[in-house]
Amino acid sequence: MAELIVKVMPIDEKEKKAYLYYREGLSAQDRGDYSEALEFYEESLSLESNAVDRSETLKNMAIIYMSNGDEDRALETYSKSLDENPKQPSCLKNMGLIYEKRGRLAYQAGKQDEGDIWLDRAAEVWTKAVRLYPGGYLDIENWLKTSGRSNVDTLF
Repeated sequence: MAELIVKVMPIDEKEKKAYLYYREGLSAQDRGDYSEALEFYEESLSLESNAVDRSETLKNMAIIYMSNGDEDRALETYSKSLDENPKQPSCLKNMGLIYEKRGRLAYQAGKQDEGDIWLDRAAEVWTKAVRLYPGGYLDIENWLKTSGRSNVDTLF
């Protein structure tokens, strides 16, 4: 059905193909076929010129990298997504999750200073996410408030 709608839409043929590859990527991702999803997303990116659409595709790719444990690549891809569209609070939220995890692991390893650096990074991106999506991440707002890592007045 989506293909029929796309075919009659008054948009450039290249954009239509990009959208269809994106939809195929979503379907593959939903099925858990991440390598196939990444291939479709790469094809979509090679054709897509709209920054918001490119950002969404990159965000989905980053989610796959994150779920596969490739956190560095996920962070890099989330950053690219934000370069295309800085108003993606979910990218910032997920980056913060990675930073917060690294901070906890550093603390567990007895590396207090390193842990503080990671948690400060988490606070930085989470503060941006909360500002973009007020009330949308109550657990993060609470963490920022209770950890003392953010100026609460700027959030609430």
